[in-house]
This record gives sequence, structure tokens and C-alpha cells, in this order.
Amino acid sequence: MIRVVLADDQALIRAGFRVLIDSAPDLEVVGEAADGEEVVALVRSTRADVVLMDIRMPGVDGLAATRAITGDDDLAGVRVIVLTTFEVDDYVISAVQAGASGFLGKGVEPAELLDAIRVVAAGDALLSPRATQALLARFAVGVGGITGPAGVGPELDVLTEREREIMALVAHGLSNDDIAERLYLSPLTVKTHANRAMMKLGARDRAQLVVMAYQKGLVRPGDTL
Repeated sequence: MIRVVLADDQALIRAGFRVLIDSAPDLEVVGEAADGEEVVALVRSTRADVVLMDIRMPGVDGLAATRAITGDDDLAGVRVIVLTTFEVDDYVISAVQAGASGFLGKGVEPAELLDAIRVVAAGDALLSPRATQALLARFAVGVGGITGPAGVGPELDVLTEREREIMALVAHGLSNDDIAERLYLSPLTVKTHANRAMMKLGARDRAQLVVMAYQKGLVRPGDTL
């Protein structure tokens, strides 16, 4: 059973998500919070697996709460999904840099939300890759520190050519299956290379790997495959 905590200052939104999540046989809402301080405490007490985190909440906001959760070694297994209207600015990028595993729009289709929770709980994929890549590209210039240097950063020298190639494809929004088909590899091999790149670069997950790909100039807004 995947344990989920809901963090949003609007009770109606929390109630809607609770009904949806609790309808899935493998998911369970174990707590609700209206502000960031409350959600951090709830995550510790409930041992949740995934947090659906609103960014703009009173008091301690979702960004600070995300940083508190992902920076706590005792909560290393907790994954944060940031919920947004896709109208926010650098808060989304900052949330990913703070350790969020990805983000979804509040108008997401029910099945997509449930699948995203499962994917993030498994810790092996970036949810909504195309939306994530598009939003990162939208804010890449001058927002959130994503603009990369003229060349590829020397920090990527620790990666093999295959790891760099797969990192770039991840940043373009491709799933493991998509990359495997493109490179004639198995999805497991792709996952292994991506995980090695994350380990070498100190990225918490694929969301941060995407951010680093833009920061280090490996990919740029407008790049095409």
C-alpha cells in the first residue's frame, strides 16, 4: 500500500484528491495538511511514501516544506509531487531543485494522477516527462538559474558518453521505454545508465537530472531530437 499525504490550503481540493486516491486499491491517504509546517510533521508521523504538495500555502509554503522533507535523512524515501496550475513562475523550478520528484497540474486526469503517484513511489521515473520538459524550457532563460554556459559544463566529464546521451534524452522528456527503443537498448539498461548519472552528479532523482542537463548546457530550450 502506497501511503499519501495531501498538502493544500483549500479543503475542497484536498477532499477531491482524497476521494480519488482512496478509490485505488493500492493507494491510501494517511493525512491532510493546510500548511507546510503541518505537512512536514505529518510526513514524519505517518511515514508517508508520497506527498502531493501545493506550493502556495500560508505560513511555511510548499517550497520550504519540500526542502525540509528532502533534506531530512530520516525521510529519504519520501517523494514529493508538486501540484501547480502551470501558471506559477520560478517556484516550480525551485521546487524541483529543492528535491521534488516532479510536478503535475491540478487539472490532471484522474488516471494520470494515480499513475504518477505509483511511478514516483517506485522512485524510477520522472512523471509527466513531456510537460516537465516543456515547463523547464519555458522558464529556462533567466528564471530559476537554469540557463547553462556557452559550452557543456566540466562537471559532466565524470559521465560516460552513453550516460551523457541518456541524460540528454531524459531532459527531452523521453521515458526509459522511449530511450530504449531509440538507442536499441533494454529499458533496464537505460535505467541503469540514468541511475549511474544521477549517482555521479548527486541528483536525487530524474527531475533533478533534467534541471542539471539545462544548467550544465547539455540541452537547451528549443533543442530538437
